[in-house]
Amino acid sequence: AEKLALRSIAEAAGVSPKVVEDELKREGDIGKAAEIVLSKPKAVSLLAFMGGEAKREPLTVQRVYETLDKIAKASGEGAQEAKISLLTGLLKEATPKEARYIVRTVTGKLRLGIADMTILDALAISFCGGKEARPLVERAYNLSSDLGTVAKVAATEGLEGLKKFKITVGKPIRPMLAERLPTPEEVLAKLGGRCIAEYKYDGERIQAHKRGGEVMLFSRRLENITHHYPDACDLLRRAVKAEEAIIECECVAVDPDTGELRPFQELMHRRRKYGIEEAMKMFPVSLFVFDILYVDGQDLTLQPYPVRRESLMKIIEESDRIRVAEYRLVEDPKELEKFFEEAVADGCEGVVCKSLQPNSVYQAGARGWLWIKLKRSYQAKMRDTVDLVPIGAFYGRGKRAGTYGALLLAAYDPDTDTFKTVSKCGSGFSDEELARLPELFKPYVIPHQHPRVDSRAKPDVWFVPALVAEILGDEITLSPMATAAMGVIREGAGLSIRFPRFIRWRDDKAPEDATTVKELLEMYRSQLKKIEAEEEKL
Repeated sequence: AEKLALRSIAEAAGVSPKVVEDELKREGDIGKAAEIVLSKPKAVSLLAFMGGEAKREPLTVQRVYETLDKIAKASGEGAQEAKISLLTGLLKEATPKEARYIVRTVTGKLRLGIADMTILDALAISFCGGKEARPLVERAYNLSSDLGTVAKVAATEGLEGLKKFKITVGKPIRPMLAERLPTPEEVLAKLGGRCIAEYKYDGERIQAHKRGGEVMLFSRRLENITHHYPDACDLLRRAVKAEEAIIECECVAVDPDTGELRPFQELMHRRRKYGIEEAMKMFPVSLFVFDILYVDGQDLTLQPYPVRRESLMKIIEESDRIRVAEYRLVEDPKELEKFFEEAVADGCEGVVCKSLQPNSVYQAGARGWLWIKLKRSYQAKMRDTVDLVPIGAFYGRGKRAGTYGALLLAAYDPDTDTFKTVSKCGSGFSDEELARLPELFKPYVIPHQHPRVDSRAKPDVWFVPALVAEILGDEITLSPMATAAMGVIREGAGLSIRFPRFIRWRDDKAPEDATTVKELLEMYRSQLKKIEAEEEKL
């Protein structure tokens, strides 16, 4: 979309694409770049000089909408040129400021600093009688993953319209997320003394939709990734014994020679547009199924986990390449510890422990205590990795001159819908990874601090919160420069990470899926308990 927009801006302004690209590099915002380029004086045509050109009519919302609709629907041979022509025409009619927002709309980068949850609150208040209607608005969104449709129905039909939202095969459901705790004792105490523990595989979480012989795959971020995994589609087509179903599974790379599980990074070779057949041979996958949300007309999201699990077992025909996730019913911390160690030995990240209580429904779009991750690193004092969002960078020096020397990382605070800084990180990157950081972050560079970022530090470059990095450190500490949990533990100090090290990029996670400030607080307090317990032994 950005390349299409760049060409259209250049044609509308009568300049070369390089002029637009240079402006984009300076501004870090394609909308602002369009506004600046289109504000510059243009060469006057003879027709305009003689007064032969019709006076430009102001753009209407309907005209913009109709043109964008045509752009979206253009397909087949010549579609690319048709889209560029339509957008160019629209930009020629627009004022420079209008062009800024048209281009931002086309590229999906409105940069308003408003999260989905804020919009749901606004819809509840505006059309549904007040904030108390928020759960119903949110469920409609969780089932449809379509904020625009939810807004339209709320505005035209109100609460009654929202009640009609149902699961539809082919429309992804927002995934349920897990909390985390560091010890088996705490996990079992939180889950009522017993739970099902499942392997937490080091793969890509997939929501698979099956309708007859058709299979669609959606990522954790609800992107359609069907074309990346044709072999996974074949596995599901044969294994799922239902006409219609929506199931969740983990897609894991396997060694083609030994069948052993391979790390998550190897799956990224499957995220390519071309050469899929070759990638399938070099990086085959196995599927580990762990939940079912819908089967043959029955919505299972409101059913407790044991009921969903029973339904899942009935419709999955296991084979070498597709199996129900390894699990165990546990009631004792030692059992859970042993199962956790088995999972790690088998190449997994840890285990996910799931409630068996009557209220153990599928909480679409929510992170709660019905699922709890037990996922630790034994190589450091910090018991777990964290997922943090780069919101800025510092230029490198010496060997790192010409690239970024360190990233400024932040945790997500869902209460305020902001990203609060934790620490700088410049370790753990290979030379190649460091060299490509500027190119990786190029689409997200902005000239000022993002409105959703809370930072005391002033990096050399600011980013839109967009990517997620998995980070491991020695311990969680207090820092006057960190804004995460500022003042909660000690006045004037927030939570930071000592000796943070980059592990990998989490392409499967949105910024809002990053480790939360609350989770960091829990990890810090758990760390304190461990230190106190060790001191008592001395």
